[in-house]
Formats: sequence, C-alpha cells, structure tokens
Amino acid sequence: MEDRDLDPATLTVHAGRGGSQPGDPMNVPVTFASAYRAEGAVSYAREGNPSWTAFEDAVGVLEGGSALAFASGMGAISAVLEGLPVGAAVVCPRDSYLGTRRYLAEAEERGRLRARLVDIADTEATLTACDGSALLWVESPTNPLLAIADLPALCQGAHQLGIPVVVDNTFATPLLQRPLDADADVVVHSVTKFLSGHSDVVLGVAVTRDPARLAGLAARRSLIGAIPGPMETYLALRGLRTLDVRMERAQANAGELARRLEAHPAVHLVRYPGLPDDPGHTRAAKQMRGFGAVLSLEVAGGRAAADAVCSAVRVMMSATSLGGVETTIERRGRWAGEEAIPESLLRISVGCESVEDLWNDLARALETTQ
Repeated sequence: MEDRDLDPATLTVHAGRGGSQPGDPMNVPVTFASAYRAEGAVSYAREGNPSWTAFEDAVGVLEGGSALAFASGMGAISAVLEGLPVGAAVVCPRDSYLGTRRYLAEAEERGRLRARLVDIADTEATLTACDGSALLWVESPTNPLLAIADLPALCQGAHQLGIPVVVDNTFATPLLQRPLDADADVVVHSVTKFLSGHSDVVLGVAVTRDPARLAGLAARRSLIGAIPGPMETYLALRGLRTLDVRMERAQANAGELARRLEAHPAVHLVRYPGLPDDPGHTRAAKQMRGFGAVLSLEVAGGRAAADAVCSAVRVMMSATSLGGVETTIERRGRWAGEEAIPESLLRISVGCESVEDLWNDLARALETTQ
C-alpha cells in the first residue's frame, strides 16, 4: 500500500520507521557519531544522520514533500530567508511569530532585507504589497491573533507575480492543512511545538517539493551549522507518533473553551476560527480539516486583569511556548515587539487535560478580575 492511500493519522504512526526486513528494529536507533567511514553516502555529521533521516522522512510524508530538520524553528526560518538577495523585500503578516519579525527587523537594520508587514487575511492588500517583493511569508492561523489567510489565492497571486511563497504551518500542523497542496513553495515548522508535542525538544523543519530549493536549504543548514541533534530528532519522531490523538483531544478542548469563554462576562473578545462568528471561520472551514488547539481572548479588565489571570491559574501553566500536552497561557503583550497586540490579549495553547478541569481553572482565574 502506498503512503498516499493512508490516512494522515496512520502516517503519523508508521512513517519514518526505517527498514522493513525481518529483524529490523521498529524504531530507527539513535546514531551518535560525528564522522563516518569513507566512501559512504555521508562523510561528516553536519551532512546527515540516520536519526535525522527517519524524522525527515516522516514529516515529508505528512506534508507531501521532502523535509530537512534544523536545530530550531529559527534555524529553518533563517535558512529560508538567507537564500534571498541583499535588499530583497519580504511580505510578512504583521501579527506573525515574533521570532520571524525580529529576524526581519534586524536584517532590515543592517540593510540585508526589507520587511513589508500586512494583514494576511486581506488577500488583495497582501498581493498589492507583493508587487516588487522577493518573497511572501504566510502564517495561517497567525500567532497570536489567529487570522486565516486564503492560501490558494495568495499562492496563485504571488506566483503570477513571480514570487515564491513560504508558509509557517506550526499552528495547523500537516494534519489540519498541507500548504504545499495549495501550491506553496516551502513549509516551515517549529517542531518544538505541536509536532514533538511534549515541551522537551527545540527543533525546526522545512519542507519543499523543489529539489533545487531543498539542495539550497541543505547547503545553508550545513554552512550556518543549524543542524539538529540525533537525540532531539529521535524524541521529535517519538512525539510525532501521537500527533493525531493529541490534536484531536486538544482541538476538542479548545473549541469547548472558546464557546464557554464567549459567554463569560470577564471576557471582551474570543479569537478562535472554530467559532461560527469568527472572521476567519468560513475560510478556515473551507481549507482546513479542523480549527486547531490555540485560542486567544481579550480580558475585559485590561492589562492588569490579564496578568492577574496568568497568576491565578493552577492547572494551566503560565509559560511562553505552546503545542505541548499541557495547557499554557500568557499575555503576549508583555514581550518587546508585540506592542501592536492588544494589551489584554491572552494566548492559550490548549492541551490534553480534562476540559472541565481546564474550564474550572480558567473560570476561577477570571473571577479574580471582577
């Protein structure tokens, strides 16, 4: 049976298993080696490792392309952006991942790149900004405002202008959308988040169907030294095995919390594409297989009230990362570079706990603001 005949839930369990001969291990063993014997496929550890290959094979199958693992999500992002010529303009969502925007801001300060920040949900305005640029960088849903981009329209419009498209698919994961199927050129993930799923790995990955792009990314990975560790890729692949069941539970929890939060008097606004009245609901329902496990809310009492909620939760964890089995919450506006985000906005990465325990914890914390 071919991979294309299998459901993604099955692929998360079976992809990247290595050999299939009698006596082969069910999991590709961790390979700790800095050098290899001469005349083989790999001569030095910066070029490859069997532990990387198993993880890359699995992610590549899920995204429908060829994958390269990096030492971090920022390693993957920087490898993509460093392939652009000096002075190139990059169109990017204004509420995209802070690390991406910080990279672009620093590159702009030294004359390396120019950033054009847009509302990625506004397709016409985004494509207008693409005129004369070298790359369209897309997030959908965005982090943390959860805006939904029209991926097929943006890819088609950018390509008509001769501009490649990169999609950060960290929030959706390949289980909910496959941007390469919408004609994106490259997909990146912070593997640290949902793909590994246990808050114990820092890793990134880039995926493409273009052999030339893949070769360029591999060369930059080696030159800048952004190679992953064998233990990290082993752990990430082990985490990937449960991606479907984790996402199913976390997504169901997120939808239920979003519905209850809409009716809470201490909440000014809930942002979650699964809500019927969310601005991105129709678009997300059309191009995604689900609405994800991240939601944002604005607390009615402003910045102080939002901080009070983060201090009062006991089941949820006040932390900056996301995508783990545990639920994390934070006020995004506390970070330099997030000044455009509403001060009272809380981003919640919903985990796999009992939804009633999560709700009781959050409802009690919200009561402290009233």
